Amino acid sequence: MSALGRTELDVFPICLGGNVFGWTADEPQSIAVLDAYTAAGGNFIDTANSYLLEHGRSETIIGRWLADRGDRDQLVLATKVGGGHGPTRNLRAQTIESEAHASLERLQTDRIDLYYAHFDDPGTPLEESLRAFDALVREGTVRYIGASNYTPERLEAALERQRELGLAEFAVLQPLYSLVERDFERTLLPIADAWDLAVLPYYALASGFLTGKYRPGGEAVDSPRAGAARAYLDRGGAAVLDALDEVAAAHQTTVAAVALAWLRTRPRVLAPIASARTTEQLEQILPAATLELTPAEAERLSSVGMQPEASA
Repeated sequence: MSALGRTELDVFPICLGGNVFGWTADEPQSIAVLDAYTAAGGNFIDTANSYLLEHGRSETIIGRWLADRGDRDQLVLATKVGGGHGPTRNLRAQTIESEAHASLERLQTDRIDLYYAHFDDPGTPLEESLRAFDALVREGTVRYIGASNYTPERLEAALERQRELGLAEFAVLQPLYSLVERDFERTLLPIADAWDLAVLPYYALASGFLTGKYRPGGEAVDSPRAGAARAYLDRGGAAVLDALDEVAAAHQTTVAAVALAWLRTRPRVLAPIASARTTEQLEQILPAATLELTPAEAERLSSVGMQPEASA
């Protein structure tokens, strides 16, 4: 386990993403994945009030599993507010407060360890949102807060306002970041450095592309994410897969594990988020928790990974 930045949370090096629970993984499959993850020593689960097709479905599945296990204190639960496509896609104070308590009910717990602003909400005054998050921390409903999908300018403004007003501060940043999505390095990493934010990348496997199952001339993969994943081949992704294959062969491990292990070598990254629809997929991911790349291997992957776009 590793300390999550400046929080008091100790977390497994790979965070299990719950975005597939209730979507591409039905409840029995989801429960099997959760059981296998915790059996392997995992303790860090990420979900959201908007995952997925049925409002709160992922949280509901996790909550039923959690109630059956009865070991809430052994787990770190992260969820989010402000995403989705319905009337709760905002960060108004009332939404933050009511959705936090709705998440607690679905998760069958009395606290949220890490609560994210899922998307920024420019239509709501920043101070209103930040005071609402602070109130949840002060009442004990939420232990720590984080931000996801903020522009650098808005993230820095939020952090400055939190400090100016003496409010609970974002301690964690959840950005889009992987070997084939590296704009984070140019845009948000400097802010994470300046404000001592722990970084937990989402889409760490690039919608499955970095598992190696999408290959030039390969067979079609039956997945809702297939189109997005295969698009990386048109952007030079084949060279990334070649490098991943080489490193995976050297360690006798999986391509997915190498892709996640590379993220763990990057500045400020504590626990990449990866999801698994089946226990077989989970087995491809878990070796990343202990896989240590050599500096040369990390540099080899960095050199072929899609570089962040230069500033205009």
